[in-house]
Amino acid sequence: MGILNSMDILIVEDHPTLREAMRIGLEATGAVKVIGEVGSGSAAIEFCAHTTPTAILMDVALDNSINGIQAAIAIRREHPRLPVVFYSIQDDDAFYRDFQRSGILSHYAYVRKSNYLLPVMVVPLLRDAIMGRAFTDPDIALRVEEVQHRDEQSALDLLEPAEREVAHLIAQGFTNDQIAQRLGFRDARAVSRINGQIYTAWGLNENSIDEKIARTRAALIYHIGQLIVWDSNGIGQICTPDGAWKPLWEQANLLTPAIAQQP
Repeated sequence: MGILNSMDILIVEDHPTLREAMRIGLEATGAVKVIGEVGSGSAAIEFCAHTTPTAILMDVALDNSINGIQAAIAIRREHPRLPVVFYSIQDDDAFYRDFQRSGILSHYAYVRKSNYLLPVMVVPLLRDAIMGRAFTDPDIALRVEEVQHRDEQSALDLLEPAEREVAHLIAQGFTNDQIAQRLGFRDARAVSRINGQIYTAWGLNENSIDEKIARTRAALIYHIGQLIVWDSNGIGQICTPDGAWKPLWEQANLLTPAIAQQP
């Protein structure tokens, strides 16, 4: 089958109505044959274990523990450089971080869905990915660069002076009331508000993370002085000097305590 003729496509989209509309629209172009439709990353991995599509059209933000980029990484272990066109509506640092760390170099496109609404706009992306090309929507590329730059900064560089003071005391194990007293706040609720800003700056404010876990992780980040990213399995990873992300426990010799930078 020629790659410029009909392409056998797997659609990975967790919204059934949108998934059906995409299938109908793509097949109406005459360039695509949809051979599979699934609603999760794990289902996509299972599908590709038995059937190999010409390319995959993959939503990044899937309603599942595995997002589209993570699913593509798993699929491409068994099918090297299987073409994938990623699309996303949501703007989430976690997706850009996963993409930056994925090592995907070719046979892909990663676009913001709002910039490529029509099936006739998606078909050229699929063809280019099959040809081995790499394309990142400029909006996506900018956000990936922003996230990478922020991750490579010192954790304390991301905080304002008052936030640094509070982070220092959190790292020493003080409660909010004790912090408020030490810093002379009239209202202890101000500490909670500052905590929230610290968690946001350090990527610790996900809905799935409760305040106790966020507080513990903030203390660890402060003492190390470097941002830590926790994956879905709860394993912390840090950026090494060569730009790679590796498990925290493997990098003990690279950690620089921030105690010398205390306010």
